[in-house]
Amino acid sequence: MRYREPVFRPPSEANSYLLPVTDGCSHNECTYCAMYITKKFSVRPLDDVLQDIEQAAHLMPETRRVFLLDGDAMTLSAAKLVPILEALRRSFPELQRVSSYANAISVNNKSHEDLVRLRELGLTLGYIGLESGDEIVNDRIVKGATIDEQVEAVQRAQAAGIKMSVMVLLGMGGRARSREHAIATGEVLSRMDPRYVSCLCVTPVPGTPLFDQVEDGSFEMVSPEETLEELRLLVEHLEVSGAVFRSNHASNYLPLGGRLPVDKAKLLAAIAAAQAGDIPLKPESLRGL
Repeated sequence: MRYREPVFRPPSEANSYLLPVTDGCSHNECTYCAMYITKKFSVRPLDDVLQDIEQAAHLMPETRRVFLLDGDAMTLSAAKLVPILEALRRSFPELQRVSSYANAISVNNKSHEDLVRLRELGLTLGYIGLESGDEIVNDRIVKGATIDEQVEAVQRAQAAGIKMSVMVLLGMGGRARSREHAIATGEVLSRMDPRYVSCLCVTPVPGTPLFDQVEDGSFEMVSPEETLEELRLLVEHLEVSGAVFRSNHASNYLPLGGRLPVDKAKLLAAIAAAQAGDIPLKPESLRGL
C-alpha cells in the first residue's frame, strides 16, 4: 500500500483501512487548513488503487470499514468511484461501511441517481466541513462553496441514503463575529439536519493565511470562555431530527457528547456548569489538533 504523507482521517476512522484514491485536496484554499498544503492534488490511477485493495485484502481480510483518502475523494465522478467500491465489496466480505471527506461542490455535481448508486455500493458516510454558518465568515475563510450550496449537499447526500457528519469550528469568526458565527452555525446545522455534528476549536497553524492574520492582528482569537459561549449559542439554536453530537476532539476545551434532540438540555446544563466554573476546562497543555 502506497501513501503520500501526511495522511489525515477523522477520529472515528481510527480502525478503518485508509485507501488513497486521490492525493491532496481538490480545493486546498481554506485559510485555516494546513492539512494538504504540501501536496499537489492528483487522482491516483485506478490500477494502482485496485492493486492496493488486492494487497490489503490479503493482509486484512476481515476489514469492516474503509476510509477513502485524501481530502475529497468524492471529487471523483461516480463512474470512477463505482469500480473502486465494487472492488472493495468483492475483496472484503465483512465490509460494513465506506466513508470519505466530501465538499459541497463534489456532492452537488452528482445526480441523485449517482449518489444512490454509490450508497448501494457501500459509500454510506460522508464528512463535510461547514466550519461556520455565517456567510461573511464563510467568504473570509475561502470555503469555495456558499452556505446554501453546503446545505444542499448535505440534504442531497442524505436523501440518497448517505449519512453526513458535519464539522464546525468554534472561534472561526474570531472575536469580531463570535456571536454571529455561533448563532448562524446552529441555524445552518438545523437546516442541514445531519446525522452527526462535531464541534472543534479553531487552531492557527503555521503556513496558513489564518496564522498570518493572527500574527498581524487582523484576526483576534476568542478566549476559552468565549468559546464556551459560542458552544452554548450553537447548541441553543440547534434543532435537528436526530443526531449524534460531539465536542470531544483534542482541540476542545469542554469535551461533550450526546444525542440530539433528547440530550439538548443536558448539554446546555453541562456548558452552563463549565461557564460557572463547576466543570474545569481542558488545559492548553492537553489540547491539540
